[in-house]
Amino acid sequence: MPLSPDTARDLLQARLRALDEEDALGREATAPVKLEQDSVGRLSRIDAMQMQAMALAQQQRRVRQRRQIEAALARIGTGEFGYCLACGEAIAEARLRNNPAVATCIACAAGT
Repeated sequence: MPLSPDTARDLLQARLRALDEEDALGREATAPVKLEQDSVGRLSRIDAMQMQAMALAQQQRRVRQRRQIEAALARIGTGEFGYCLACGEAIAEARLRNNPAVATCIACAAGT
């Protein structure tokens, strides 16, 4: 059964909600690291700064995913969902089921 625009919309909106939950969990991890010399050793501070850097990278990944999802929702609204933005051909059903936010067919994504 083909992936309908309504099903795709539901999947995309569920992913947006999941990203919002991940954002809420990650807010504390991206807060500035306090450099208290008395209570935290140098290695602990370095570890905290590395954890913060990883949390910021995850936050950036979520921002990119959110943009891709919003673009896919816009394509659903205009009737362009399911077609490759590069070549205009239909995107494979399995590819859309795996990631409804995908904007290109596998050939264009591979650069062939």
